[in-house]
Amino acid sequence: MLNKRIYQGLSAAVLALAVGACKMPELATKAAGRPVPATYATTTPDSTNTARNQWRQFFTDPNLVGLIDTALQRNQELNISLQEIQIARNEVQIRKGEYLPFVGLGAKAETARASKNTLQGATEEAINIRPEHRNPDPLQNYQIGAFASWEVDIWHKLRNARKSAALRYLATVEGRNFTVTNLIGEIATSYYELLALDNQLAIVRQNIELQTNALELVKLQKESARTTELAVQRFEAQLHNTRSLQYGIQQRITETENRLNFLAGRYPQPIARNSAAFNELLPTPVQAGVPAQLLQNRPDIRQAEQQLAAAKLDIQIARANFYPALRITGGAGFGAFKPGLLFTTPESMLYSLAGDLVAPLVNRNGIKALYGNANAVQIQAAYNYERTILNAYVEVANQLASINNLQQSYNEKAKAVLALNQSTSISNSLFRSARADYTEVLFTQRDALESKFDLIETKMQQLNASVNVYRALGGGWK
Repeated sequence: MLNKRIYQGLSAAVLALAVGACKMPELATKAAGRPVPATYATTTPDSTNTARNQWRQFFTDPNLVGLIDTALQRNQELNISLQEIQIARNEVQIRKGEYLPFVGLGAKAETARASKNTLQGATEEAINIRPEHRNPDPLQNYQIGAFASWEVDIWHKLRNARKSAALRYLATVEGRNFTVTNLIGEIATSYYELLALDNQLAIVRQNIELQTNALELVKLQKESARTTELAVQRFEAQLHNTRSLQYGIQQRITETENRLNFLAGRYPQPIARNSAAFNELLPTPVQAGVPAQLLQNRPDIRQAEQQLAAAKLDIQIARANFYPALRITGGAGFGAFKPGLLFTTPESMLYSLAGDLVAPLVNRNGIKALYGNANAVQIQAAYNYERTILNAYVEVANQLASINNLQQSYNEKAKAVLALNQSTSISNSLFRSARADYTEVLFTQRDALESKFDLIETKMQQLNASVNVYRALGGGWK
């Protein structure tokens, strides 16, 4: 009767401790918001979205298409992301195996001699293994059998760990897609920059030829006493400045070519291109659709969404650590002190079965810390998700505004180039007839050169703005 009361008291104490162990701290949580504006400020509502077009439909230059194809196969960063996907896929398999029973086969052979002055040694000395057969000295032991262990996933802790790993695998896939989008955009912008530099170099060389002729003319005028040595020196200084500009552009061309080769995963080599057609290039028209489509089209938003979902599951995993864990272990096989008796049945048969129900009592502070960390990571993931959406909207809005403003700027600069070209011709004619000062010729030539450079720069910015909108909308990875 006393033993029964003691057992009941211990059971009640264990139950109370288990209930106390299951009590969890209260933590603040955050739900991620998904609202986005209904439209972009510079567009009218329209569901047509250029991001749904494949990049081969968006880019039509065969040289650019060839570069992108090469980069998608050989770019090192992209290939690194493929291995990250493989690592995440393996992690899913690891987590899946954790909630299944672990079964193994094993064999053991050992020999031991216990001191006769110990309980084990005295027992072996007094009791024979078989009647009238002394125990072997030392005593050997041979075993072979199967063993299994299984943590019963009563709180879905292990299943949630597998789901969390699967979501992170999907996040790595979206991360690779985002890398593809950025890679294609970077190659396209660098390619257009290279075309622009080629055209700027051509303009510089034309100006060098014109300025060389002008310098010879000034020298002739000096000999005929129609101008002074000062004019000769000013024209010569301008020629040297233009030549130095040529070398700077050549260096930028080399660096841009090398950057494109690096993105394509290869060592420096000439980049095939048709620079003569640069001025005729027109930015590809872009349909922005509606902002809500960013949630599906932008890989970085989808990646942040998967990471947020995984972080929510991690909270449930951490919460399950407060609950009792049920573990079942067992084994079956054969054991004997001689190899010849190993498979003698039923004498050599052995088996075991055990179940453990364990609740955390002492290390609750560590479990609380893990739970708090999981909650903090979830809050971070929620803010990161919201920030990613906001950043995507701002990128699209900026680039759409850039397209409109660059078009207006290009039109004005084209008129300025036309006017300055005419001014250059007029100033040269007036200078030959001694009706204009040489400084007017120099200033007009300088302004004309700068205006041509600005026009090419604006054309490049227009092409890049079109590419940037396509990338910002989430195009390029499909």
